[in-house]
Amino acid sequence: MATKSREHPFRKKWGQNFLIDKNLLEKIARTISPEYSDCFLEIGPGDGSLTELIYPYTSSMIAVEIDPLLVNNLKSKPILNGLDIIQGDILSINIESLNINCPVRIIGNIPYNITSPIIFWLIEQLEYWDDAYIMTQKEVADRLIAKINSKEYGRLTVVVGAYLDIKYCFTIKPDVFIPKPKVDSAILRFTKKDLPLISDDKYIKFNKLVSAAFGQRRKMLRNTLKGWDIPVGLKKKIDFSRRPETLTIEEFASLV
Repeated sequence: MATKSREHPFRKKWGQNFLIDKNLLEKIARTISPEYSDCFLEIGPGDGSLTELIYPYTSSMIAVEIDPLLVNNLKSKPILNGLDIIQGDILSINIESLNINCPVRIIGNIPYNITSPIIFWLIEQLEYWDDAYIMTQKEVADRLIAKINSKEYGRLTVVVGAYLDIKYCFTIKPDVFIPKPKVDSAILRFTKKDLPLISDDKYIKFNKLVSAAFGQRRKMLRNTLKGWDIPVGLKKKIDFSRRPETLTIEEFASLV
């Protein structure tokens, strides 16, 4: 999350859009509410404008930035002296391997084209973080918090909702970014369920089953899941003449 340096060449392949609104940055920082005992991991700090509002108030912080030009810029800022800056792709990094006390708090303005992989990355590393404030495309945010029987309710809602609780914090309009995106954005807060609805050993199967169910969302479950070995009694309990968008996350979890 960052304000723009006018000299910086925007990298379309990395989905770079920088915040230029100071009031909004301060609102995000207040929403995150850092405390000195917190350890932070920031994904995509950009030129460090949000980082500057968080780092001085925490005990330790690591920033992971894929753009080497921005890494050099971050390292040149006196206010960020001592910040651990890693140049790399967050999807190839395990939180456990970082030189920071876990669990961490996570913040990030992530490229919208890899929102889902990053959220699944969070799920895969549940034990190493406490909460995560992530900026996403509003359309994706609406899918993540969707209710059953809505057009937004789908695979992403169900799979993520089996592990995480999601709070929609606020909407962000395009005109506070440079370059200006064509869509609204949103800040979401992710926290972990006390008890995930799916155990680690069933994660892959659950993901595939939900994907199969929503692959043809207008069809009944008895058609989309006919290749799955699901007990007859469970099929009657769930009623496989239903369509996938009518099942709660808990009902999907019971199928594996």
